[in-house]
Amino acid sequence: MPEGRGLVLIVEDERAIADLERLYLSDAGFGVHIERDGQSGLAAARKLHPMAIVLDVGLPLMDGIEVCRALRESGDWTPVIFVTARDDEVDRIIGLELGADDYLTKPFSPRELVVRLKNVLRRHDGQAISPVLTLGRLVLYPERRRLEVDGAPVSLTPTEFNLLSKLMSAPDRVFTREMLLSSVWGQVDYAGGRTVDVHVAQLRAKLADASPIVTFRGTGYAVTVPQ
Repeated sequence: MPEGRGLVLIVEDERAIADLERLYLSDAGFGVHIERDGQSGLAAARKLHPMAIVLDVGLPLMDGIEVCRALRESGDWTPVIFVTARDDEVDRIIGLELGADDYLTKPFSPRELVVRLKNVLRRHDGQAISPVLTLGRLVLYPERRRLEVDGAPVSLTPTEFNLLSKLMSAPDRVFTREMLLSSVWGQVDYAGGRTVDVHVAQLRAKLADASPIVTFRGTGYAVTVPQ
């Protein structure tokens, strides 16, 4: 399968499911390439540069979560839709924490996959180029998903990065926990306000004395401009 716009990579070891996904995606106008195991899927993602990946979680040789983690750690943010037979909230959270864009549990309608894929691509196409954000000793590069402190890179999880980016987008503005849950996690009741508190604590630990995050007790968080 040659490289090109419209190519969707399917990584699925169940032949019948992969063929059904291929049929519906092809009918919707997408080019499709299929791999049957995680290692081959990762190699194909790096070689073909697809516009999106439909990634089964339970793959031989290398599972889908490992494949997604390897892509994200190498700076590859190709949209990923996880497909799994495991209807477990922990699995969903792990997938989304790694930067997956959507999640489908088997059995699902192939028509729903097409709709979900189009929605994911629409969101990515509509994203404006974000400016570099600078605050004190921190420099955040949204497009490169990179944070530097005093010129040195600091490794963040996708959720930590999104949370810090949201706070740094409006210095001195106080964001309530509900606002952060909605904008970073996508829903207010994701796991309650405690989820925000835990991620803020993780950010502060990684940023150490360079952290600009301030707690507003009973309200939420903000980043402050150094005086």
